[in-house]
Amino acid sequence: MRIDDQFLLGLANLWRMKLRMILTTLGVAIGIGALVSMVSFGIGMQKNVTDAIRENDLFTSLTVTGQEIDIQSAMQGNIEGVIESFQAEAPLLNRDALEKIQSLDGVEIAFPEIVFPVKVRMGNEETQTTLRALPASMGQFKPFNEIPYGHFFASDSASLVLLNPSVLKELKRVVKDPENPVALSWEDSARGVRSVSADSILGKEIEIITSVIDVSKIMQNPLNYLNTTTGRPFREAVTPFRIGGLLKEPSEFSDSRFISGVIAPIGRAEEIPQLGFTSVRDLFDPSGDTEGYGAFYVRVRRTQDLDRIQEKIEEMGYNTFSIMEQLDEIKKGFIILDTALGTIGIIALFVAALGIINTMVMSILERTREIGIMKAIGGSENEIKGIFFFEAGAIGLIGGIFGLILGWIVTRIANVVANYIVTQQGGPVVDYFYMPIWLLLGAIGFSIFVSLLAGLYPAMRAARVDPVEALRHD
Repeated sequence: MRIDDQFLLGLANLWRMKLRMILTTLGVAIGIGALVSMVSFGIGMQKNVTDAIRENDLFTSLTVTGQEIDIQSAMQGNIEGVIESFQAEAPLLNRDALEKIQSLDGVEIAFPEIVFPVKVRMGNEETQTTLRALPASMGQFKPFNEIPYGHFFASDSASLVLLNPSVLKELKRVVKDPENPVALSWEDSARGVRSVSADSILGKEIEIITSVIDVSKIMQNPLNYLNTTTGRPFREAVTPFRIGGLLKEPSEFSDSRFISGVIAPIGRAEEIPQLGFTSVRDLFDPSGDTEGYGAFYVRVRRTQDLDRIQEKIEEMGYNTFSIMEQLDEIKKGFIILDTALGTIGIIALFVAALGIINTMVMSILERTREIGIMKAIGGSENEIKGIFFFEAGAIGLIGGIFGLILGWIVTRIANVVANYIVTQQGGPVVDYFYMPIWLLLGAIGFSIFVSLLAGLYPAMRAARVDPVEALRHD
């Protein structure tokens, strides 16, 4: 018997038991549908995270610090251990260090991280936030090359700032966007928050208020300030700026190094008088030697350059951190998630495999005489096995195809429902499911494999049928 004859005979046998075949195939389809939808959710979440990290260019940036901080010891209250780490000899992050890092082949930009607390005043409204200093060259990179309103400052000495939407809202203003209208909550309306056009904000004068030590007050009566009830020797310094642009609302995957209420040019920001801690070193270094910076931001031209540059910076005696170091851990977490989700589909597919075994065994009992006739006219055991394997494989193939269709329908419905809930809470629209071609082909292949495995016992049982006894079977 030729292989095509075995195939056609297997299909004919399935067609004779249409209802049983449909129910068995439906079980396989449900199993494959559950498997595909579950795994596609895990893959979709991993893709969203990876794409968001790549979109924010986190794979081409790293942070350079002078000392390695034992965060776990600090969180456990072991401050002495943290102080000891700062007492250890380590090169400072100063101008000379910055120039050395900038001169490395492959470094596109490097600058010190300068962040300090400020008060922002616009008109009669004011709020507290943090100011972050950035060089004008950062305007060519994300997210600063996609500012929705206004523009990034053109020089490091410009008297312009960029505002975060959350700070603008604290100043009781929300920008009207015809494409993405924002509905003010009852609490916002009660606080006096109002919708305004972007043009009414851009170019408006704003005051950056910082705290500084008033030396004259201390010199007048130094002992007076040992008594905290009489006041503190501080005064407020006011630095005027103008609003040059409004930033996008940061996403959960945005680079936290750039999330700040106010973004100012680095040259102008260094001129702002301020009393604050720009690094953890300022808090824990008992020597009071705070020359230099707490950290550097370094951006490389290509992702392939990151490891090489990171190694060179560490050879200088500095510590580095990049999101690439955490990527493997993130992938491991998603592998665990995919495995847990895929297990649910595999269980459903295992139940479907039991249905295939039951269907094939019942088919053997019903076709015992037919099997005996095939053996009596010269059919071999392998040919009998082949017929039943073709039947099982056909069930797996058809069930796998319909399972993919079922899984796609389920994921589309789930995605619409999930996005509806998320958008009602002010979140963005996201595709939570992703089906790469390898998942589609793999699901069909796995369906056929499980079906053939389930058909192994029935095929072997059919091949062992005694033709003499089979011909006597009613």
